[in-house]
Amino acid sequence: MFEKLFMLVKNNAGTAVINNPEIQEKDRDAVMNDASSSIIEVLKNQLDSGKLKDLVKYFQYPGIYENPLIDSAVNRFTNKLNHFYNLTAEKAAEIAHSLIPPVMQEMIKQSKLEENNNDFSLSAMVTKLSGNMNIAPLLQQLRMA
Repeated sequence: MFEKLFMLVKNNAGTAVINNPEIQEKDRDAVMNDASSSIIEVLKNQLDSGKLKDLVKYFQYPGIYENPLIDSAVNRFTNKLNHFYNLTAEKAAEIAHSLIPPVMQEMIKQSKLEENNNDFSLSAMVTKLSGNMNIAPLLQQLRMA
């Protein structure tokens, strides 16, 4: 899942990262890795703080641009860009806003594909984020609620 998320970020990183003169060529892979880790950290935080039901709702009913998960991932990535790559807060926010929402939207689309063969399925993601705990029965209950 984590490698596929990095590839998803990389496939969406054209203007925001790869072709952006503000980001040094030597830093581009690290920036894309930080974008991926920002998304993972936000999703994992949802689990760790007991908000599994909210995470399920996010993937079932994505109001992508009104969602606090998107905002959290954008803010986390903005902070990393500002802190580690010496980008201004404004430039960092611009890059984060152009990269994170499309990646998370694509994750949602891919999560709805065939459940058994999908690294982005909700059950596969939650299993990975929770340290390989099988919580499929709980997810099924939450989907019905």
